[in-house]
Amino acid sequence: MENSDKEKIEKIIRTRKQANAWFNKKSKVFRAFCEMEESTFEDRILSKGQKELIAIGISVAINCESCMEWHIKQALDCGTSENEIIEAIEVAIEMRGGPATAFARFAMNIIDYYTQPK
Repeated sequence: MENSDKEKIEKIIRTRKQANAWFNKKSKVFRAFCEMEESTFEDRILSKGQKELIAIGISVAINCESCMEWHIKQALDCGTSENEIIEAIEVAIEMRGGPATAFARFAMNIIDYYTQPK
């Protein structure tokens, strides 16, 4: 992984934490959104891991790098395998076509960031 991608991932993490803290203090709508997210990703008929795989596919298809970072980390944290994540990315590539192959490169770097020894 290139150092610039590592820095980009770490900046996304830092910025998300700062923004979440700021908005949690100041925005009722943001807090409601966070509650909706928690409810959405609860284990029900689909497991949290399955829902994270769906979110990863959507994140790659729409090229939301911040979304990719968050949902890949969440998927790994709940025990989803690297191969399952790769299959979700492959579905995004098929659904979005050529542009998704370029977007998937950043998702690959996120997987490496969280799974490779530091």
